[in-house]
Amino acid sequence: MKLSVLGSTGSIGTQTLDVARERGWTVRALAAGKNLDLLDTQIQEFVPELVSVDKSVYAEARARWTGLKVISDPSEVAAVPADVVVNAMSGLMGLAPTRAALEHGQAVALATKEAMVTAAHLIWDAAAKGGGRIVPIDSEHTGVYQCLAGEDMQDVAEVILTASGGPFRTGPADLSGVTPEQALKHPSWSMGPKVTIDSATLFNKGLEVMECASLYGLPMRQVGVVIHPQSIIHAAVRFRDGSLKAQFGPTDMRLPIAYAIDAAPTGMTKPGDVRGAGRGPQVQDHLSWPMRGTWELLEPDLKRFPALALAYRAGETGGLAPVALNAADEITVDAFLQGQIGFTDIPRLLEYVLDHTPTGTLTWDSLHQTDTWAREQAQAWVNAKGHAKA
Repeated sequence: MKLSVLGSTGSIGTQTLDVARERGWTVRALAAGKNLDLLDTQIQEFVPELVSVDKSVYAEARARWTGLKVISDPSEVAAVPADVVVNAMSGLMGLAPTRAALEHGQAVALATKEAMVTAAHLIWDAAAKGGGRIVPIDSEHTGVYQCLAGEDMQDVAEVILTASGGPFRTGPADLSGVTPEQALKHPSWSMGPKVTIDSATLFNKGLEVMECASLYGLPMRQVGVVIHPQSIIHAAVRFRDGSLKAQFGPTDMRLPIAYAIDAAPTGMTKPGDVRGAGRGPQVQDHLSWPMRGTWELLEPDLKRFPALALAYRAGETGGLAPVALNAADEITVDAFLQGQIGFTDIPRLLEYVLDHTPTGTLTWDSLHQTDTWAREQAQAWVNAKGHAKA
């Protein structure tokens, strides 16, 4: 197996390389950001033919690796012929490489949820144009994928995503005073700061609902959320005959990453086009994992975590609403991490931007225009909040 890994120095990227090491896979190309020291370690181990870095460190990287082709455009990495392109780039910057990979006929193991949240039909158009394929990496979406393999989408009554409930599921009663340090202590998963804060507000689960609907061609009302603090059940599918299939296992992201990479070469060319995959080799660490203990399944508290309801609203509205909400959240989370706003200000700001989002047709141009507009609106709200405190 030959891989290109985009976002190689992030959480999903480093775990992807863990899997590549375990499986003996070849890494043809890497795209990273600014962490040149970690990238250097990856280059020394995997010896890629090409690397991409952030433009701000491009000159330093060129001087550092004189015998290696160094570029500053991850879309070029995505176009390098490979068996699978793993896109673990976060944010809107992951869209162009996803589009490039699909238009070049690549199989994409996709961890960039913004691709399906903000640009679903544009991404599927790129796959149709170039013959590319998609399999999601997130544990919930890969769980759904495994449940749907061999099934007819017309038999699906509901897809159910599970959420741990985050660090504030049971307390404190008043969330207005929680700190970034508290919010960053996720009870189940080791993730980057942005997704960890989104998990604490349940907004991340809202993004996943929108992503799931786009991946499998379902209306938002057919994607449900269940709070499952043990994080053992990752997803379930309820069929119209009343039966349920669930995918569950250890909280180890290497398992969904490996499955997604195995499945990607025969992955989806259109929403819901699930074909499944063969299983990889044994993973000794998990073969003795016990199916024991108490598993809780609870309804999400939308009053306590209104960001989840806002995501449903944006997904049902469609058009530019998901773009605006996603962009606003990036500004909002950063402002919270910087101590500029409180935890309960996050859904207030998101609702403000969503309330004022203009209507329009989703195109690549309108997507970027709306993203810029929403960021400006959110930053203005943050600035006004700061002035009010002063």
